[in-house]
Amino acid sequence: MGDELTRKSASELAALVAGGEVAAVEVAQAHLDRIEAVDSRVRAFLNVDADGALEAARTVDKKRAAGERHGPLAGVPLAMKDVVVTKDVVTTAGSKILEGWRPPYDATISARIKAAGIVMLGKTNMDEFAMGSSTENSAYGPTHNPWDLSRVPGGSGGGSAAAVAGYEAPLAIGTDTGGSIRQPAAVTGTIGHKPTYGGVSRYGLIALASSLDQAGPCTRTVLDAALLHEVIGGHDRCDSTSINRPVPPVVTAAREGAAAGSLAGVRVGVVRELGGEGYQPGVLAAFESSVETLRGLGADIVEVSCPHFEYALAAYYLILPSECSSNLARFDAVRYGLRVGDDGSRALEDVMALTREAGFGPEVKRRIMIGTYALSAGYYDAYYGQAQKVRTLIARDFGAAFEKADVLVSPTSPFVAFGLGERMDDPMAMYVNDLCTLPASLAGTPAISVPAGLSEGLPVGLQIMAPAMADDRCYRVAATFEAAVERISPPAAVLT
Repeated sequence: MGDELTRKSASELAALVAGGEVAAVEVAQAHLDRIEAVDSRVRAFLNVDADGALEAARTVDKKRAAGERHGPLAGVPLAMKDVVVTKDVVTTAGSKILEGWRPPYDATISARIKAAGIVMLGKTNMDEFAMGSSTENSAYGPTHNPWDLSRVPGGSGGGSAAAVAGYEAPLAIGTDTGGSIRQPAAVTGTIGHKPTYGGVSRYGLIALASSLDQAGPCTRTVLDAALLHEVIGGHDRCDSTSINRPVPPVVTAAREGAAAGSLAGVRVGVVRELGGEGYQPGVLAAFESSVETLRGLGADIVEVSCPHFEYALAAYYLILPSECSSNLARFDAVRYGLRVGDDGSRALEDVMALTREAGFGPEVKRRIMIGTYALSAGYYDAYYGQAQKVRTLIARDFGAAFEKADVLVSPTSPFVAFGLGERMDDPMAMYVNDLCTLPASLAGTPAISVPAGLSEGLPVGLQIMAPAMADDRCYRVAATFEAAVERISPPAAVLT
């Protein structure tokens, strides 16, 4: 029964728990057993909170027995990216500088998940402070892709995506700064949605780049993503960037999209600049096949040009390092976290320098230095200021494109999952993994990645983008597409 439970979708598990056909404790235990069986090879989790998960599941069972009302995902297990603060559960952001830190409070996302009766299994591995595209920058070692354990699961949220792909959890939370939900989803054959910026609270996310960071769902079905989005979304007074508007009707859109089986009347824009040279042929072939599937579903396919998208990579890698150099200044060896060299013989500045040297990894140091330089006197306008102007031009490109199309589509990543260690010595080769996902991050618009078939036996993702606060369009088109294509899953032999 355990293996059967771990293969079910979140919505199926929720129905079984709500109907009393299976206990939430049984569901939680099945997933904990799965983690114990396979995670030594996948390494999706940094910390498994078995006692907390079983206690949360028992609470759901008690409430159901007492006839209390259930949330739509009550009793369903979830894997939480380790950048989301969780009270009394070790939270490290994948960094040695926070090793062993137990937060005294919950992020808004964590609180909403607990209130909904969702059972948190533990915290997932990630690139340190979400800086990376492969999860190899984690201070605690890399995560492995369940499709091929010699390959990366994407990043920075590779742990969350791998947990879902490997049937260790049906739901996961990721965060997306430049593609860190969507790109791991693409290379692990899962669903990943980046909500509209401000649509999900950032309160309690350990900040990388405050104008870009956005949490969202990672799942195995579009409906499950919509259900989780509805739980975590909505206005939060603790977040000054939170949008004070209702969550878009994402669940209704996902259900209607799957049921309709048609995209008649929907204008789908193919972005000219997100394809061609530099993309793997198999990825482009899968994308072209996906566009034909959308056409076959009745969509009106149009080509759109977004000329400033080609500058997204350069703009992003000025804006993000600049913001991270400011955000990471809080790790000063004084208030919390690691402290090195504090033996009474050194000045505070020396303790701070020794702590940061020991606590931060090479990619974090690289980006802090780039950002500090870009913000320095004499260079601010030339670099950071110019990058922000490009960001405005990219947002305008989106605005013009959405006058011609209801949604835009592209590959999610130019590549399938690459081998572990293959790109660690070449930062620029690593950065180009985000070519397709960066524009939506810079513009703050929603985007979803849905599996679009295989290339060389590995998953390829289709990215669907919509205007701000039109997340429901992403879900409708993704659900319709999902219902029309063959579902893919990792080779069983890899994790048996």
